[in-house]
Amino acid sequence: MDTLSRDSNSSGSVLPLVGVIAGGLALVLSIVALVKLSTLQKTVGEHTEAISSKLPALEASVSAASAKAETDIKGLRTGIQTALDQVGNEIGTINAKLTKMEEAMKKPAPAPGGKGGAAAAPTGVLNADGTYTVASGDSLSKIARKFGVKVDAIEAENPGLDPTKIGVGKKIRIPKK
Repeated sequence: MDTLSRDSNSSGSVLPLVGVIAGGLALVLSIVALVKLSTLQKTVGEHTEAISSKLPALEASVSAASAKAETDIKGLRTGIQTALDQVGNEIGTINAKLTKMEEAMKKPAPAPGGKGGAAAAPTGVLNADGTYTVASGDSLSKIARKFGVKVDAIEAENPGLDPTKIGVGKKIRIPKK
């Protein structure tokens, strides 16, 4: 047992010294941490005051920017609607002009000469270009008799001709005898 007690006595003198040194280091580190914490709290407080003082100005700036954006969007929406209305009006105008042109194309072309520079082609006569302008009361059989040709020959000369729909002023080709 002597050996055992001697070993514990020699290590017993070093352990308290290590404990005192560790405690001293812990005390120094805690003091440094407290100083740093205090400095950090002061810095955070200063920044909080700076942020708090700038916050109303930032809120006002954001509010003004929001109001301006809303006004700009309303103006843009109005401008786009106006442009679309103008496009719609132009399309309506063009549509009306196209309708007039289609109607004008359905009417027989006026013959040169006559009153006002142009007159309608006379009906019931053979035109110089070999066409006949249908007159009131004409039918394919009457026209065929008038020119001494068969109805089948007139129909062959005018593919797509509907004998029931030959109106006054319509031009049809008359086959040569």
